[in-house]
Amino acid sequence: MKRISLELGSGGKLMRDFIAGRIVPAFGNPFLSELGDAAILPKGIAFTTDSYVVDPIFFPGGDIGTLAVNGTVNDLVVSGAVPLFLSLALILEEGLAEEDLERVLRSIRTSARTAEVRIVTGDTKVVRRGQGDKIYINTSGIGRIIARPSVKKIRPGDKLILTGTLGEHSAAIMRTRGEFGFSSGVKSDCAPLLFLLPVWKKKALWMRDITRGGLATVLSELAANLPYPILIEEDAIPLSRPVRAAAGLLGIDPLYLACEGRAVIVVPQEKARAILHEVQKHPQGKKAKIVGEVQTKVGKPGELLLRTVTGGLKLLEPLTSELLPRIC
Repeated sequence: MKRISLELGSGGKLMRDFIAGRIVPAFGNPFLSELGDAAILPKGIAFTTDSYVVDPIFFPGGDIGTLAVNGTVNDLVVSGAVPLFLSLALILEEGLAEEDLERVLRSIRTSARTAEVRIVTGDTKVVRRGQGDKIYINTSGIGRIIARPSVKKIRPGDKLILTGTLGEHSAAIMRTRGEFGFSSGVKSDCAPLLFLLPVWKKKALWMRDITRGGLATVLSELAANLPYPILIEEDAIPLSRPVRAAAGLLGIDPLYLACEGRAVIVVPQEKARAILHEVQKHPQGKKAKIVGEVQTKVGKPGELLLRTVTGGLKLLEPLTSELLPRIC
């Protein structure tokens, strides 16, 4: 008898295959089959949902409450929608300290105000001690569509903009767990991506927030849906000093580390510099860089390639195992 494995929650290839092979056929319809970060519904509505099971629930730079709001808001933004309303469902474990719950609720309230969304409905359940892990949260979001991203618009020469440094969220979780024996001043990058909404009006073609599976997985999935290869430049990818040090110490490729406040954007070649400048004007985007482009000269259709600092080419594939469980 086959059983569910932890790897299905990795955000990588196994999870994608599971959703496409098991979930979508069970409920197949045109809205679900797109497998976007949000469903694009009639009358200009975008709808998304996500669940959060992060361990620990508090970490440098945020907590499970900030994750729940910002993660759902960001799924709407990268889908071309202005976030408007959220639902909030709490699954609480018997014995959870009330002061911890109050702290999480304050974070949710503050994050919702910052993201300019209202929490308009929800639910609360309690499970017996030992049947949960303090608190799980589900949030769903509704937004107003202002753009329709599509891979069909992408052409050779189009540029890839990364909105900031990679991997701070993963590094913050690792630091807090103390599982890997390192310490640093790194904080999670958890934040709303509302500052990217004007980029849609500047004709951005496609956007995705970088969460589980990291940049390499996000771009591998994009490349698999293109009739062209994608090439990214290792020396162009911004990394903070703590993340670079932690990745080197632990032997982890930072291209697979999760973020919670970063996105990658595909933009037309002729508009790349103007859009980059627009992103860099915001404090969250000041370290944004053009990190690659859609290619025809290097690689095969559907491939994601990394040009290393030494000038060689490396084929990147989506994450195939659980790099760090319970990351979000």
